Amino acid sequence: MQIAMVGLGRMGANMATRLARGGHQVAAWDRSPEATQKTAAGQSGITGAESLEALVRSLDAPRAVWIMIPAGDPTEQMVDTLLGMLQQGDAIIDGGNSNYKDSMRRGAKCAERGVSFIDCGTSGGVWGLANGYSLMVGGDDAAVGRLRPLFETLAPGPNTGWGHVGPVGSGHFTKMVHNGIEYGMMQAFAEGFSIMQHKKEFALDLAQVAEIWREGSVVRSWLLDLTARALAENPTMDGIAPYVSDSGEGRWTVAEAIDLDVPAPVITHSLIARLRSRDAESFTDKLLAAMRNQFGGHAIKREG
Repeated sequence: MQIAMVGLGRMGANMATRLARGGHQVAAWDRSPEATQKTAAGQSGITGAESLEALVRSLDAPRAVWIMIPAGDPTEQMVDTLLGMLQQGDAIIDGGNSNYKDSMRRGAKCAERGVSFIDCGTSGGVWGLANGYSLMVGGDDAAVGRLRPLFETLAPGPNTGWGHVGPVGSGHFTKMVHNGIEYGMMQAFAEGFSIMQHKKEFALDLAQVAEIWREGSVVRSWLLDLTARALAENPTMDGIAPYVSDSGEGRWTVAEAIDLDVPAPVITHSLIARLRSRDAESFTDKLLAAMRNQFGGHAIKREG
């Protein structure tokens, strides 16, 4: 198939490469000319475009444009811009981490112009080029069916690792919950290894423990594989600041759980732990220490 890829960061560039290796014709564009040139250089099946307009013109109708750019305003502006260039029967696929409510709204806006909108929750990170991507696809049956060869190529296999999960919005909703679960799994691994790291009398080799768990244990997983790799490379986490960012999808998952009256304590706690990691000057902890001093005369540890 012909496919345009907009946004050539680590994910977008690798996806373009995997599609080209699968026999598709990829037109690629990024607002950074260097990123466009780097992605297209020496790769059969990928042609770099000088502009977004040139990218769209290079495709035969019905066109398909896959966008891999930051969620929020950048995606909103890109969808609006593309709608001014595309025609009835064309399709926009958003493979980024957009909020599913925004995707539903964008889908309705595209439908008014006769353009299909597909929200594709995409997981796989930097390993997707070699291993394939997990794709959670939302959209109408006809549009998803027409673009099926693209999903089959990007996924680990034609019939594995991807699926049409429902109407517009369902793909990003499913990916949102996926990331919430990911937060909880990561937090559990991090806490467990921290407990072992603090048991100094045993002097445990945490990388060894991770390797043992990787085969046959109940907690074996790809995430554990990556944890073992990280511990082997840096057993004491030297040089890494205790600061954990979040992409926003964990927050959305917690908010959705509250709206649906669904208890989600593990995911919620893992999000709070990430927020806590960023508070180097915790007013909360300072006030707690002051309270203990007030009611019990407990000593206060002074700064410095």
